[in-house]
This record gives sequence, structure tokens and C-alpha cells, in this order.
Amino acid sequence: MQGIKILSVAGIHPSKKVTNDDMSRIVETDDEWIRTRTGIQSRYFCEDGESCVSMAIEASSKALERSGISKEDIGCVICATISGDYATPSVACLVQQALGLPEDIPVLDVNAACSGFIYALCVGRGLLEGGGKKYGLVIGMEQLSRLLDMTDRTTCVLFGDGGGAAVIEKDEEALFRQVLGARGGKEISCLGAGNDESFVQMDGKAVFRFAVWAMPKCIDDLLAINDGNSITLSDIDHVVCHQANSRIIDHVVKKSKEDPSKFYKNLDHFGNTSAGSIPLALSELYESGQLKKGNKLILVGFGAGLTWGGVMISFEGGKA
Repeated sequence: MQGIKILSVAGIHPSKKVTNDDMSRIVETDDEWIRTRTGIQSRYFCEDGESCVSMAIEASSKALERSGISKEDIGCVICATISGDYATPSVACLVQQALGLPEDIPVLDVNAACSGFIYALCVGRGLLEGGGKKYGLVIGMEQLSRLLDMTDRTTCVLFGDGGGAAVIEKDEEALFRQVLGARGGKEISCLGAGNDESFVQMDGKAVFRFAVWAMPKCIDDLLAINDGNSITLSDIDHVVCHQANSRIIDHVVKKSKEDPSKFYKNLDHFGNTSAGSIPLALSELYESGQLKKGNKLILVGFGAGLTWGGVMISFEGGKA
């Protein structure tokens, strides 16, 4: 299978920080209730002039700049999102237009909810394998604040806006493994475009049970793939899980019996940004100097659908 590697990452979040105390002035909740159940202390919400598309354009522009790749060399654009500004045109098409990217390439959005960035990487790999260009732009971006019922304290306190973008390169020698799966269900749902009640709804207990099954399974399945390389979790530099709930990630860490520092967390200050959470975490790792050239990564997520997915991939970018 044709491999891919990550050349650059860039993240973004809106300007408005919303703390748990701020949320308590909107809905019946408090900081202690939210923190102890989720690990979330704050999140960011878009204000006027900020949107899923505007953030995707900014993050993509920065990722392209960091990669050193000419925009003419981009062979596909994929954006993972459930909260684009429009049902159509896609976020990816609007990014293509804004950045002046080539017109003779596939450009599309992917909807796999919180697993979306994983799915988008795999779609990007497939499109590059079938095309003539080496590089792709993969985005995970959400403006979930526009899909929240601010009277539902079980959901509105969980989510935030933001995400990131990555430039990928196809390489036959690159480390790349993928596992993807889905199980149809409405444990997490949001009514479609045009409905006045298009709010995220969730059965929290059912989602938690699913998550603590799916995340370790993805990691185990990735490590078990026989591609001629013997790789254990100790060989992996960073495991970046979808940032949904600190207790879910803690469960994954406990089951792995690995050093907790290997499992990055940033949901305390971003909340759950769905398809944006993994690229946002990768960007923070990069900008803090923790993500280094040659690092081996496991990226793993779960989400509405229900969907799950994981990739093993290397980062080949330079220092910030």
C-alpha cells in the first residue's frame, strides 16, 4: 500500500475563550461538575467574522507555508467537518478558491464526525495514490458552537470550535498503517441542514462505553498489522487520541500500560472540537517543540456514526 507522511501541521482556534464559569451563566452547571466528569476547563467559540471556513483557510495557509510546498504541487484537498458554513459548497472547495489551489484535483469534505481527520488522511492517501501529484492538504475543522443547544447542559459544555490542517506527501517507503470501522447508530446525532433544531444530541453513557472499546481496539489493530516491520507501542513517540473526555484517554493509557506522557491531552483548554481535535493537538505538539522530525505517531479517534479509526504515520517536518 502506498504510504504517506506528514510534512507540516498548523492549528487555529477562535478568539473568544469560554470558561466553565462562563457556561454556568448560560446553563445550569458549574466548573466542578464539568471538570470532574470531562476534564474540560474552557473552550473557544467563534464570534462575528470567524467561521469554520475562515479558520480552515487560515490553518491551511500556514500549513502550506510551513511545508515549503508550492500550491501548484497540491494534488488533493480534503476537509473533515460536520459544521461547514454551507451544506454545499464544501469547506474544501472554499479553501481551494481562497488559496488559489489547482483546479485539476479532487476537492471534497468528509463527514465521519470525531473520526473525521483519520478518515480524511486515509482518503487523501488513496487520492494521491491514484493521481499524479505527491502532496495533499488535509484539514480537520469545526464550528460546533453553531450546532449546540445552549439549554442542554449535557452537551453544550463539551464542545468547542477550532481545528487544524496538515500537508501530506506520498512515499512508498513511508510508515503508514490504517484501521477504519463503523457501526451505524444514533448515539450521537444532529439533524440535517435546513432544520431549525439542528443541535448535537448524545447518549453520553453509550458513547463512553463505545469509546473505551474503540480506542484501545484501534491501537491494538494498528500494532498487529503485518507489513514487514515489527513495531511496538514503545517505538511510538506520540499517541494522539481524539480529545473528547479525559476519563476516556485515561482508560486508554491504563490499558496500554505505557507512560501517560506519551498520550497528549489538550481538551482541558479546547474541549471537544470533533474532527478538529487531532490536528489541533498535533499543532500544539509541533509549536511546543515536542513533535520532531522522524517521530512515529499513532492517531486514533471515534465519533458519531458510530465511527472509529486509527493511523500509524511519521512526521517529517522541520522545527517550528
